[in-house]
Amino acid sequence: MKLTINTSSSTLTSSQHLIILTDAENLEQPATGYQFNELKALIDATQFKGSLNECLPLIAQTSAHQNAVLLGLDKVSEFKTAKLAKIAQTVIKSTQKKFKHITIDISALPDEFHYLFALGLTQAAYQFDEFKSKKNEFQLEHIELVAPQSSLSQQQLTLLHAVQSGQNFARDLGNRPGNICFPEYLAEQAQALAAQYPDLLKVTVLNEQQMADLGMNAFLAVSKGSDRPGRVITLEYKVKTEEAPVVLVGKGVTFDTGGISLKPGLGMDEMKFDMCGAASVLGTIRALCEAKLPIHVIGAVAAAENMPSGHATRPGDIVTTMSGQTVEILNTDAEGRLVLCDTLTYVKRFNPALVIDIATLTGACVVALGKVLSGLFTPDDELAAEITRAGEQSHDRVWRMPVLDDYQEQLDSPFADMGNIGGPQAGSVTAACFLQRFTTDYRWAHLDVAGTAWLSGAAKGATGRPVPMLMQFLANRAAANG
Repeated sequence: MKLTINTSSSTLTSSQHLIILTDAENLEQPATGYQFNELKALIDATQFKGSLNECLPLIAQTSAHQNAVLLGLDKVSEFKTAKLAKIAQTVIKSTQKKFKHITIDISALPDEFHYLFALGLTQAAYQFDEFKSKKNEFQLEHIELVAPQSSLSQQQLTLLHAVQSGQNFARDLGNRPGNICFPEYLAEQAQALAAQYPDLLKVTVLNEQQMADLGMNAFLAVSKGSDRPGRVITLEYKVKTEEAPVVLVGKGVTFDTGGISLKPGLGMDEMKFDMCGAASVLGTIRALCEAKLPIHVIGAVAAAENMPSGHATRPGDIVTTMSGQTVEILNTDAEGRLVLCDTLTYVKRFNPALVIDIATLTGACVVALGKVLSGLFTPDDELAAEITRAGEQSHDRVWRMPVLDDYQEQLDSPFADMGNIGGPQAGSVTAACFLQRFTTDYRWAHLDVAGTAWLSGAAKGATGRPVPMLMQFLANRAAANG
């Protein structure tokens, strides 16, 4: 879907439908540049209040449009960012099956919300009907935003369209079932991306024998239970390669049964989403290729399937990681940290400026933060501030959680250097502390997106988070580096 910004209302007749966002405190003059017929009388007759998402059709009330509506913002003086998604969903739901080209007058919306509203429109317009015999009959292709003054620049629109492409790609990957999207499939998707952008992207794929040769036994302890072999996939975005790279590491467990520590059957279908960290890395790389940001980035995907079988790892097994540290695997359902720890050791070879891992790692993080905020763990205050700022700018927010030495003793094992779980208390924190033991040679942050990577219930599906935040983070760094 294409978005454009226009500072003049003179071209509005080219669209099929006009939506005018309206301040509840200024109902009678919702926008400039239109000729309204008896608008006050219509508002009085219908008792239109301009409350959030309240709609007033303007049948023959404007000379420029036969299809026009007022859409309430409630009181703009009290407007909050959280309302943007609801308004965007209303706009898309009411128009996507009817019109190819619509115009939204955003004059009443404060300027600081213009970019996020545009981003919200792209997110609301996502559809996934790949496996339906009857496809969605969506028509909407172009949204023209109009405001006499707006800081929404062409550069921002370019970034926005790149984020849209990358986030949709991540959502598509997350929504595909485990019989379609397995480790080799993720490798194929990475290679297809490199074929699409050969001048920007280089892909390398490690097979299980290569991982064994490197001593990645924690990773292999997860993948060996499945008939689908694991893969470590790296994608190097080759712009400004003289810089030390930002490395993004994604957990790509394409289906997580829990292994021998089997999960309950109810809701296990959602464990196809356990690769959403990897999907967000692939989506971010795709967005980078479209935005062509001047920055050096490497994406690393730890792709495995966690299955119970005669070859599966048993609780109590001990493995030696690529770093040389040993791990007693007390729970095979704590597998994400096992594929990540070896991958975090592997990426040291790239001499990273910093590493961010993204993982649907713990149910404890869902309990702590729900579906609103992703958990951020890092001992690096400056890096935490950078990520938090990017999250606020993209409304893809994080909340910093502790990663302190005080929690490390919960990982002590009488038989190995550490256990892979730390007990029932502070589960998301001890998971981060486990990963920290493999990241001492570089700046590092961990994002636990178990709550934010997908939604359940009637709206079940991948969200593509945190692609918007990661892209904003990278865009900020690219701008700072000139």
